[in-house]
Amino acid sequence: MALVTGASRGIGGQIARELADAGARVIRVARSLTPGSHGAFEDLVCDMSDSAAVERLTAAVLASVGTPDIIVSNAGIFDRIPFERSTVEELRRQVAVNLVGPFALARGLLPAMRARGGLHIAIGSVADHNGFPDNSIYSATKYGLRGLHESLSAEYRGSGLRFTLVSPGPTDTTIWDTVNPEARGRVRDRSSMLRAADVAEAVLFVATRPAHVVIDWLRMGPA
Repeated sequence: MALVTGASRGIGGQIARELADAGARVIRVARSLTPGSHGAFEDLVCDMSDSAAVERLTAAVLASVGTPDIIVSNAGIFDRIPFERSTVEELRRQVAVNLVGPFALARGLLPAMRARGGLHIAIGSVADHNGFPDNSIYSATKYGLRGLHESLSAEYRGSGLRFTLVSPGPTDTTIWDTVNPEARGRVRDRSSMLRAADVAEAVLFVATRPAHVVIDWLRMGPA
């Protein structure tokens, strides 16, 4: 069984479909889903920026659905903001979704998964290893997510739990609808970006490796 956050559209939606097509039972988590069973999916509603809601979500999953074999921590937000126009409030908003949410999700599920092993995949970004203009807040949150990944990998080493950070470059999804990269000069146009299916296929590759194989970090980008 796999649990995918931010699974209503974009990369998360495509990951959920790829895992379901491969035969997994998939729990999709997002704010905009309608709760209930929908074909191959069990859909749950949760605002990943609300740590109390994430705590309730993980308790409900363990109690009524069971312990996942795979977590894909994908939910995130992205806004390109020049540093001098950035605000502390915006930092808090992105940290809540991009870092606190994944932390709360892992905290709620990993102890139960530890008893039998499993896989935790965090969807990072090329911005989790590199800084870019107009990207100070987003990069800070993704660097934090990478730190969480590396710390969990070290702490759970030898437990049977495996951890992978998948760091895609620019990917053409609706997240770019309000950014208009073609007009920004320093960002490639959307036609030359990765597709959500590219990232989902990489996640499926990681998820289908044998239990003795650990892929610590998978970085991918457009040609």
